[in-house]
Amino acid sequence: MSDQSSTFIAKSTIKAADKEHRRKINFNIGRYNAVVPAGKSQFTDVHLARERAKNIKWKAIETLDQQLQTFEANLTKRGGKVLWAETAEEALAQILKICEAKSCKTIVKSKSMVTEELHLNKFLEKNGIESVETDLGEYIQQLDDEPPYHIVTPAMHKSKEDVAKLFAEKLGTPSNLTPTELTLVAREKLREKYRQAEIGITGANFIISDIGGIAITENEGNGRLSCSYPKTHIVIVGIEKVIPSMADLALFWPLLSTFGTGQKITVYNSILTGPKQSSEEDGPEEMYVILLDNGRTNILANAKTRESLYCIRCGACLNACPVYKNIGGHAYGTTYSGPIGSVITPHLKDMGDYKHLSYASSLCGNCTEVCAVKINLHELLLENRAEAVAQKEYSYAEKIAWKFWKKAMLNRSLMNVANGRLKGWVVNTFVKDWKRHRSELDFPQKTFSQQWQERQKKRG
Repeated sequence: MSDQSSTFIAKSTIKAADKEHRRKINFNIGRYNAVVPAGKSQFTDVHLARERAKNIKWKAIETLDQQLQTFEANLTKRGGKVLWAETAEEALAQILKICEAKSCKTIVKSKSMVTEELHLNKFLEKNGIESVETDLGEYIQQLDDEPPYHIVTPAMHKSKEDVAKLFAEKLGTPSNLTPTELTLVAREKLREKYRQAEIGITGANFIISDIGGIAITENEGNGRLSCSYPKTHIVIVGIEKVIPSMADLALFWPLLSTFGTGQKITVYNSILTGPKQSSEEDGPEEMYVILLDNGRTNILANAKTRESLYCIRCGACLNACPVYKNIGGHAYGTTYSGPIGSVITPHLKDMGDYKHLSYASSLCGNCTEVCAVKINLHELLLENRAEAVAQKEYSYAEKIAWKFWKKAMLNRSLMNVANGRLKGWVVNTFVKDWKRHRSELDFPQKTFSQQWQERQKKRG
């Protein structure tokens, strides 16, 4: 068992028994479930919209090299600079180089899961650069020194009372502030950081190939300030975020907002195609786009799991997953949690260390049912299990156990040899985790086939 697997089991065991944690998550996901139907109502046929989106992403991923080259050529024409990073270390080195060239001391950063993937804030801190999260949820998590809990709603696991207490401890505010008052406090603190920052860093929801632009969708306006207020704008984005045309946004923006937050469209939607032009008054003087691989080409090379790259990070699969709703986002110990995280993490990192995530699922298929682009998530979890076995990522004890199970399951008479008491003893003794939170299994003394045969003899 890997260290990651042991940590996952320990964390998930604690969280699954935490009733207060479950209450908060169920409350927040319940509010999400209440508004999603209204967002879906804007589509004449939401299933057809999802199918079309999947086909567009299929085209983009199947021609990924061409799409990215077209994007680079078009962005460069307008003065933008494209950097390619094969690994997290390369991306961090490129960011640090830009920061040193600009004598940067303060960075404002909008919400970005890719920067979480790089552990960017910790890296910048080690190099004497202050990096401030400007999304309210991310800002709350940064104050609490925690990673995001959820792809879309980083502080989903916190109640308004938790946030008020945190602000009181970290910012010295009264401990009874309302959500509106807490937001105003954060706004006041962050506004000064925008004025100080030499560089703004954002992610991107989409890379738009045909115009050489990136699309950002948000609800707070902090993304727009982060990319336009400082003199230098750095975009860090995974290579899978590409879509072929700006016209595709007419489909993807409503889908992302509906399945992400239940809105018909998010409040702020921006398309950025380079730094400030000579005829423009606002915007950064320089714009860098770092295209990150960091294991994504491993998924691209795998024909069966490639469709996981279609993901638009709406977070719907997390909200639908019964496992996620019980153990929470932090138990996974990865940047991307929930079903999509369980699918992609073993390929982005290491199958041996993270194969356990493929078993963190009931395989109910609800994640596939709610996916905005119809990724067959539960099937991909099974595929990961199969790949782990093919790569011999299993222990000797596990191999022997399954060998005996297979032999018994293929032989009815062998299964009937042991009586119910013996079967119960074997399971209750050797399947150690079963009795931790459950009573012992009690098998019937006779199997169904034995009872059936006896009944037939009596009738005969």
